[in-house]
Amino acid sequence: MERCTAIVLAAGQGKRMNSRIQKQFLELGGRPVIFYSLECFQECPFIRDILLVTGREQVAYCEEKIVRKYGFTKVRQVIPGGEERYDSVYQGLLACRDTEYVFIHDGARPFVTEAILERALAGVRESGACVAGMPSKDTVKLADSSGCVEETPDRKKTWIIQTPQVFRYSLIREAYEKIQGKDRTGITDDAMVAEQETGVRVRLSEGSYRNIKITTPEDMLIAEAFLKQKG
Repeated sequence: MERCTAIVLAAGQGKRMNSRIQKQFLELGGRPVIFYSLECFQECPFIRDILLVTGREQVAYCEEKIVRKYGFTKVRQVIPGGEERYDSVYQGLLACRDTEYVFIHDGARPFVTEAILERALAGVRESGACVAGMPSKDTVKLADSSGCVEETPDRKKTWIIQTPQVFRYSLIREAYEKIQGKDRTGITDDAMVAEQETGVRVRLSEGSYRNIKITTPEDMLIAEAFLKQKG
């Protein structure tokens, strides 16, 4: 079995949540949001270790109130992240040890499943880069600078991208090394870094319409409904 590491990101500020508590630490079903994705990686048989990346001020909290409290034995290290998401990912990549594939996941996506991880692993084996996502349910419009419709892509070709985003470690490490010192304005996900810096063709694998990211208060209501159905 391949050596797989999960980098779980929990350093976001969550400004759109309008809460003093960062979204990944909000209570969902009596536990912090971050608990659920960590639980999935903890129980997944092909994930060897987990690196939890959080804000510098939250490192001790995560070690004591999350990792130790819930017995996440696969969490090898809690790492202080950077100012932006890509800075946090880079810190996680630097901390990887003797791994073949790396799963980069937003800790604010509590409904990742082992089935999603399995499909992503199958995809990365083929191409070296794979992202979870789902076909867009809605028509997507591209807007110009004046706020008018510039283009309407064929909906059959549009996907909503999620995490995990999974890469051969050597590939994504090389890509992140190359962007150090460059203008990183506009970088929104790890696949974009890999595409730009290595030219790899990123495979799409099926995620889930339930694999939502907690971003706004409305998302918490949806998450609570999903959790209730899950039982």
